[in-house]
Amino acid sequence: MKVFQFNGGRIGVTVGAQSYDLTEALHVDTQAWPPVQMVQFIANIDHNMPGILTHALTKKIDVTTVHLNVPISWPNKLLAFPVNYLAHGVEMKSINRADLNGFFLKANSSLSGPNDAIVLPDLPGREIHHECELGIVIGKGGRHISREDAYKHVFGYACLIDMVVRGKEERVMRKSYDTFCPFGPWITTSDEVPDPGNLQTRLWVNDELRQDANTKDLIVDIPGMIEQCSKVATLYPGDIIAAGTPAGVGPVQRGDRVRIEIQHVGEMTLIVK
Repeated sequence: MKVFQFNGGRIGVTVGAQSYDLTEALHVDTQAWPPVQMVQFIANIDHNMPGILTHALTKKIDVTTVHLNVPISWPNKLLAFPVNYLAHGVEMKSINRADLNGFFLKANSSLSGPNDAIVLPDLPGREIHHECELGIVIGKGGRHISREDAYKHVFGYACLIDMVVRGKEERVMRKSYDTFCPFGPWITTSDEVPDPGNLQTRLWVNDELRQDANTKDLIVDIPGMIEQCSKVATLYPGDIIAAGTPAGVGPVQRGDRVRIEIQHVGEMTLIVK
């Protein structure tokens, strides 16, 4: 199943070849603040899904005709792992590693959707780079989650681009500009991803392949990330973990087209402004 937000916060799902609008059937208030509607949907999915596709208020839709929004607008946390591929550490000449340094946080407000532009801040002379990453969405929260139980806590996966201004300021600041975390185009639920530890991830800039790697080469794998994060902070439904970027990061300029594709998960193309 693919889960998405569209047309200003409506909630939809795709099951097989058919997509559905669940907004009225779930009594979702698209104007509610804070915008945690998708977080609530994820938290309550086991209760809400039985019978929902045949509910009188559920509507069939053509997903190609709607405006997709960022799938999760307001997670409790957006966590990210630095230098989680050895080759990326080599290219950046970095002494950091995900297994040594742990995770950091990006501002939730950096999240943007598949139809949003990546808006570059006005920083003359500074390079702004793309980083192709797998986004892991927590479904069942918890603390001190073991490796053995980690996948039981995953709701699904999405494409994620971790944009960053290169420089000496704190990493969190350089990665937290608005639109610096494109995420989407939907969340593919974990049952549709046969082996998250063996996913090819690719990123192109203007049709030039820049990044091409597999999650089997992660230094800290998905169970390890969930275990590590949950030792420090309670994980909640809708939390997002950015798995780290492989080698091939590079600068983008206004007018570029950036395309990310993750096997079994999805793809999206964004314009840089």
